[in-house]
Amino acid sequence: MIKETFISLITKYSDNDDYSLECWREIEKAYSAKSRYYHNLQHIEHMINSLAPIASQVTDMDTLLFAIYYHDIIYNATKSTNEHESALRLEKRLSNTTFRRIPESMALIEATKAHEPSLDTDTNILLDLDLSILGQSPDDYKIYCDSIRKEYKIYPDFMYRKGRIKVLQHFLALDSIFKIDYFKSTFEAQAKHNIKTELEGLNHSS
Repeated sequence: MIKETFISLITKYSDNDDYSLECWREIEKAYSAKSRYYHNLQHIEHMINSLAPIASQVTDMDTLLFAIYYHDIIYNATKSTNEHESALRLEKRLSNTTFRRIPESMALIEATKAHEPSLDTDTNILLDLDLSILGQSPDDYKIYCDSIRKEYKIYPDFMYRKGRIKVLQHFLALDSIFKIDYFKSTFEAQAKHNIKTELEGLNHSS
C-alpha cells in the first residue's frame, strides 16, 4: 500500500517512471536497513493509516505525504542531524520533479527534531502522527519500547535509561503531548499512561 501511495504521489510531478521507481527503492532500502527496528516501513505505514481520520483537516496533502515518506530516510541513533539530512535528501530527490513546494515539505521534516507546537496545522498533524505510537495499546507500546531500545543498542543500559527517562519526563511535562484535537482526544490519556508505566520500569531497574 505505501509503495503504491508513493508512486501515485510522485508521478503527479514526474513522467519518468524509472525515476519514480528509483526514488521509491531508495526509500524502501533506507527504511529496511537492519538497524531499523522501529523507524522502518511499518512506521511510515502507521503514520499514513493514522492520517485517514483527519485527512479533511490537512491543508496540503501532497506536501505532507512527501514529508512523511522522507522524514526518517536518514536515521542514525548516534547523530543529531538526521532530520536536516532527511530534509536535504527530499530536496535532492524532488528537485528533479515539477513539485514546487519543496521548502514547505523540508520545513515539515525539520520540525520533527524539536516537536514544538506550530501555528501551521499540517506541521502539528505531522508531529502528532509521528508520536501517535505513544497512545497505542500497552502491548503495542511495549513492542515500540523494545524496538527503540534495539535501535540504541550501541549504548549501555545505564546510559540509555538516563536518556530515555529525560525524553519521557519531557513528554509528561508538556501541557499536552498532542497538538491536534483529534489526537488529544484519541491518544493523550493512553499515551500518558504508557509513558508513566515505562518510567516506573526504568526507575525500578536503575
